Amino acid sequence: MRQIARRSFVAGAAGTVASVVAAGSVAAAAAAEPPGERRAEGQGAPRDAVRRELRGMWVGTIDNLDWPSKPGLSAAAQEAELIGYLDEAVDRRLNAVILQVRPSADALWPSPYEPWARCLTGVQGKDPGWDPLGTAVRQAHSRGLELHAWFNPYRVANHTDRSRLAATHPARVHPDWALPYGGKLYYNPGLPEVRSFVQDAMLDAVRRYEIDAVHWDDYFYPYPVAGQSFADGAAYEKYGAGFASKAAWRRSNTDKLVQETARRIKAVRPGVRFGISPFGVWRNASTDPLGSKSAAGVQTYDDLYADTRGWIKKGWIDYICPQLYWNIGLAAADYAVLVPWWNEVVRGTGVDLFIGEALYKAGDPDQPAAWRDPAELSRHIDLAAGYDQVRGHAYFSGRAVVADRIGAMERVVADHYRSRVRPPG
Repeated sequence: MRQIARRSFVAGAAGTVASVVAAGSVAAAAAAEPPGERRAEGQGAPRDAVRRELRGMWVGTIDNLDWPSKPGLSAAAQEAELIGYLDEAVDRRLNAVILQVRPSADALWPSPYEPWARCLTGVQGKDPGWDPLGTAVRQAHSRGLELHAWFNPYRVANHTDRSRLAATHPARVHPDWALPYGGKLYYNPGLPEVRSFVQDAMLDAVRRYEIDAVHWDDYFYPYPVAGQSFADGAAYEKYGAGFASKAAWRRSNTDKLVQETARRIKAVRPGVRFGISPFGVWRNASTDPLGSKSAAGVQTYDDLYADTRGWIKKGWIDYICPQLYWNIGLAAADYAVLVPWWNEVVRGTGVDLFIGEALYKAGDPDQPAAWRDPAELSRHIDLAAGYDQVRGHAYFSGRAVVADRIGAMERVVADHYRSRVRPPG
């Protein structure tokens, strides 16, 4: 069966954003048209000026995916590029930027737990001479944007050579914490001390900065690699008593991470939301009658040991933003089938539903033909508007928003984002 792939983090420089986006070019427009400015219906206000919804943009930093465009830029150049992305969000009438601040168990702020991120200077642990996360929060809020801090709990490196990590990196100080798998290095989710540490590392940013949300994506246990096993047998032998299977124990480990983090966020800063953006299929209906009518090669419950549906039903998270990175009509994972499935999952739970959109696929000749139509994404927004629990969309990723190679984002803005709105509270 054809496997449906997760989002692809493309390595390499993104190209200089500053040459595409003029920093500060729309700040005045943001001030003149504050988010949430609404008039009563019947007074000529467009429909989308009344309805609060998320309009988000991911900005990835792993391997300089979006920002900085390359490692080693000056602090001033890095800040200018970051502001360029924020201004682009305002120009597109978006209202939230989801900034990756802990890409590889390293940090985009002066963390006492982990080294400075390699994407900034090219050398993990080297001080970049400024505070990217603090600057991002201030600059985003000054433009009426929310700043969602995007963390990866368990990914350590896109390689397995520990000598390439900073000398102070926890995976070198505690070599028993990390495991190689599929050519990458991951913290072992089965170790209670790891689970506690990664929470401490992430919550440090919550304490320091007025971020609007803690955001995770789809990395829990690693995506399966054919012919390889994740070597957590020793941890299972030590901590797995009482579980029916290793799979059940692994899901319990992930559940504990989510539940404990949710509780600790509210204790540290009650107004901060906790959102997760998982791979878009919980389980196929052929596996579980509660699942979606899909035929995805990955199921988060079975392959990533992430019970995304359960977290919603238990009320552990504030929002879910499934990555529905497929076109309308795709047989294995149809956007038009998955949106209503998620719509019903969140109903009555109080958890907000946002839809993750694959803007990066628009215009890609290697994708199905639907993605070569500039109107495909606009059709997604039209379709989702028919489901009462959908409260917005997020676009992957910043570089694609800026480049907009076939005008798909421009079409979304023209059709649906005629004025700025506030995100859901």
